[in-house]
Amino acid sequence: MEFGLDTFGDVTAGPDGRLNSHAQVIREVIEQAVLADRLGIDAFGVGEHHRPDFAISAPEVVLAAIAGRTQRILLGSAVTVLSSDDPIRVFERFATVDAASNGRAEVTLGRGSFTESFPLFGFDLAQYEALFEEKLDLFAALLKQEPVTWLGKLRPPLTNQRVFPPLDKPPLKTWIGVGGSPESVVRAARYDLPLMLAIIGGDPRRFMPFIDLYKRAYAQLGRPVKPVGLHSHGYVADSDAQAREELWPHHKAMRDRIGAERGWPPVTRAHFDQEADGGSLYVGAPETVARRIAATVKALGIARFDMKYSSGTLPHDKLMRSIELYGTKVMPLVRQMLT
Repeated sequence: MEFGLDTFGDVTAGPDGRLNSHAQVIREVIEQAVLADRLGIDAFGVGEHHRPDFAISAPEVVLAAIAGRTQRILLGSAVTVLSSDDPIRVFERFATVDAASNGRAEVTLGRGSFTESFPLFGFDLAQYEALFEEKLDLFAALLKQEPVTWLGKLRPPLTNQRVFPPLDKPPLKTWIGVGGSPESVVRAARYDLPLMLAIIGGDPRRFMPFIDLYKRAYAQLGRPVKPVGLHSHGYVADSDAQAREELWPHHKAMRDRIGAERGWPPVTRAHFDQEADGGSLYVGAPETVARRIAATVKALGIARFDMKYSSGTLPHDKLMRSIELYGTKVMPLVRQMLT
């Protein structure tokens, strides 16, 4: 069982309540990763976004900076929007992070729940599905670490092409991030890649059919099934009441801002408490969060739990305390509960 932490580099508030600069937030994220490594947390992921409320648009650059200050923690993306990027460049950048970190890089590939990168980089949203399918096909070919001959419809073909740098310690661990598409689940199995479920609301057990589908797809392919991981939001403080009161205003502001863009109604405190009680918001004292994570692990049979620990403007010092409690108390408690 592996335990990870994810962040999008949410733009935090400083001690005076004013928003920090994006540069300051990136420096904070690096410090948060250094703490996670020191505490023995297994993995640290940074997500790619191209909007004002998230500071990280180039995950690999941030991961390379973290690599120079850490020793053992896995370093990955959460997620890389492959549809609006070049698969060869993505592979080369993560191969570079893998070299800099002495074999600790991993990548999670997804279509992205935000679409700002498509017009930004000149891609047509009408090709949302086709872009991901074709680019994943090329990326999967690159993972074999052999000269690639490849033909698609949306980019020029390749003939006996090598990419650099080659991996020193292949393979590059590559997850497929899925938010609720059965087609994406089957696609992950078809390319023989582990599955990372992004569960951001509701009872996590409702995703069991996706895991069953993943296993059935592997059975039909005659291959041993790859691991399944889960990404969900969470926050740990010294007591349940403290965790909820500290997280709530930042969670609401972020959720309502994004919700307004997508036509969602404002989130209520009752809904927040419902998610914290039994949904996909792992918030509370260490014992509470550990108990809920253990229940999810047992119900879904997952091999990795990644907690998205940042939430809107929640300040750096609160995030550092949450990371500390996650590493020193939550993780040992979950492992104890699972045995």
